[in-house]
Amino acid sequence: MTYETIDWRVDDGLLWLTLNRPEQMNAFTTQMADELEHAFHRANEDDDVRVILVTGAGKAFCAGMDLSVGGNVFGLNEALEPTLRDMETRLEDPEILRGVRDTGGRVTLAIHACRKPVVAAINGAAVGIGATMTLAMDFRLASPRARIGFVFGRLGIVPEACSSWFLPRIVGIQKALEWVYRANILELGEALDAGLLHAIHDADILLSEAETFARSLVAGRSPVAIAFARQMMYRNMAAPHPMDAHRIESLAMFYTSIGDGKEGVAAFLEKRAAEFDGKASAMPTVYDEWIAKEGY
Repeated sequence: MTYETIDWRVDDGLLWLTLNRPEQMNAFTTQMADELEHAFHRANEDDDVRVILVTGAGKAFCAGMDLSVGGNVFGLNEALEPTLRDMETRLEDPEILRGVRDTGGRVTLAIHACRKPVVAAINGAAVGIGATMTLAMDFRLASPRARIGFVFGRLGIVPEACSSWFLPRIVGIQKALEWVYRANILELGEALDAGLLHAIHDADILLSEAETFARSLVAGRSPVAIAFARQMMYRNMAAPHPMDAHRIESLAMFYTSIGDGKEGVAAFLEKRAAEFDGKASAMPTVYDEWIAKEGY
């Protein structure tokens, strides 16, 4: 796929993924959704990518859905009358995929399935999908210029991009409901205190600080162990019982212990830096079986 609304650049293990419609404040479109979904799946298979940093070109991160397009601005087919059964049995049917499914949700599901850590550097406006797409990312760093808001209520629509799953897990149900009901631009201090933001940095150093932080997550670490750990944290926190986590952790521990774990133990005993050769693009078979069982 040739990207027209985003920019992909890999620099020594760091993928700079930049929303690139600066004249439109990086407003979200169905094309951007397709390109972002593709980019996160592509990153899974690219072993040159160790960590992903997402930001926006120009003065905005993403100013929400592009409301200037004709027809249904969300790209949905108004001639359909979809049901819950359709969503359960026809999810990949082209009619449902293109005419009913939330485009932002397809992006956040791709982020959720990613095997690499994902950091957002929120450099300006991030409202609507511009806010909710970041919820599936691991960390959100912002500058004082950031304007973050779950403003759906002002448009008569509902939160999307799987945010009803992510947001309460990040900030708690009461805070999530308050922010959605009020549909205001958030005070950044409140967003920081609630755990939505990891840090706030001056605008002129936001990207450099975000880059340093992103690189620190993967330096000298096993890509396989990181991929397992990322999916274990997100999926096991929603499991009904610790036993569910125990099953997966046991398998993950088994396969990492006979893979990069051998090198890690040897390096520790020999008092040297580890040289891991495991690849996130070639995970143990049990990883793919687990992900497929849990659902995309």
